[in-house]
Amino acid sequence: MNIPFVDLQAMHAPLHDEMMTAIEEVVSKGNFVLGHQARAFEEDFAAYSETAFAVGVDSGLSALKLALLAYDIGEGDEVILPANTFIASAAAVTFTGATPVLVDPEPDTYNIDPQKIEAAITKQTKAIMVVHLYGIPAKMDEIMAIAEEHNLIVVEDASHAHGARYNGQRIGSLGHIAGFSLYPAKNLGAFGDGGIITTADESVIEKLTAMRNCGQIGKYNHVHQPYNHRLDTIHAAILQIKLRVLDEWNEKRRQAAQWYSAALADTSVITPIVPDDTESVWHLYVIRTAQRDALSEFLKDRGIATGIHYPVPIHKTPFYQSANLVTNNLPISEAQAGQILSLPMFPGISKEQVQYVADSVREFEANYVTVRL
Repeated sequence: MNIPFVDLQAMHAPLHDEMMTAIEEVVSKGNFVLGHQARAFEEDFAAYSETAFAVGVDSGLSALKLALLAYDIGEGDEVILPANTFIASAAAVTFTGATPVLVDPEPDTYNIDPQKIEAAITKQTKAIMVVHLYGIPAKMDEIMAIAEEHNLIVVEDASHAHGARYNGQRIGSLGHIAGFSLYPAKNLGAFGDGGIITTADESVIEKLTAMRNCGQIGKYNHVHQPYNHRLDTIHAAILQIKLRVLDEWNEKRRQAAQWYSAALADTSVITPIVPDDTESVWHLYVIRTAQRDALSEFLKDRGIATGIHYPVPIHKTPFYQSANLVTNNLPISEAQAGQILSLPMFPGISKEQVQYVADSVREFEANYVTVRL
């Protein structure tokens, strides 16, 4: 059996004709950048995310960068974020001129540890970037309480968490502002790079909308800092269609995660933990094992594709080893980077496929010396 890590073709097949019609409409009208479909998608995504406003941009990195800039975060400021995220989270901070301050995650949920946040706050701290890693929401009540006490902005990096809920509320509506990636492999993905910002703060909407479009508030009236981070109309048209089935896709991911956790219960691997007050959307199903590399190769030989998200903590990347960065003691990030393994996860993965993965893990453990974490 061959199991891909993500099967976009199978996901797109039922929507193919509708998506092709939407693309043809964009092509026939010739409005390829910020066309009416882009505004419609922004309105739909804001409503879906249970927040007031959404601003489409060209990538998740752009979404996070503009979210920070909207609150005037820049040189001399510090932004606290987890060390075990994708480099784009830290890069967004760096691009503003501010300094990323890295802290460790909680060992069980992989999300940023509120206690570590509090310990890292200084007079220069201006914001907290919360990454809802792998689709599991972070402890937003505790984080927002810390932010309120210290007068900090909370930016949600929701790139893994389209549709997730914390205490019944949608991710993207809990912080002051949020950035989502719409990269093709995300739970909600475009046909190329894309991103979107959500917020209920009306005071920053004009600035965000202008900055992504060369600083304009009207043609050639360049008022705000000019960037070119616009959402292409074809992507918006596709995203509108896919947004309508996102909840259905996320529910299929939840079913697959349940199958995985049950099927792997008698193995030595550590399976994910989802707190009771959260509803994960399972962008990734990540296990931990002391024999990660060997297991990954074994699964590959069995036709099973896997991934590692993320193999190098931010402070260990070559760029950030020489860039402006504040690091604290980060033993959890460093240890888990060598243990985490992402198993195949996508809407439509079958119970038979999940069982084959679990049986292959069990076969590996039966033929190799198992080292428990």
